[in-house]
Amino acid sequence: MKKSSIITLSVLIFLTFPTISEGMSLRSLGVELHCRCIQTESRPIGRHIEKVELIPANSHCEETEIIATLKKNGQEVCLDPEALWVKKIIQRIMSNKKR
Repeated sequence: MKKSSIITLSVLIFLTFPTISEGMSLRSLGVELHCRCIQTESRPIGRHIEKVELIPANSHCEETEIIATLKKNGQEVCLDPEALWVKKIIQRIMSNKKR
């Protein structure tokens, strides 16, 4: 291998490392760089929900995401924001916050 190739490879590795570590540190801080929900649940599962997380649309995801954590196993389920029962849950949460 030529000396210039080794130098080029070293520079490339040096420049790539901060990019990789920056992405890792953002993820460790809880910053998502894409939408979390691939598909959503529209069937009523209200009685199985322990908590609900509302993630507003942002620069990394154009959709508002509603993620429910289930009581039984802690599994996270993405809810359909257009489902009537989900809208009612969100209204209830929002009215409780105003008090």
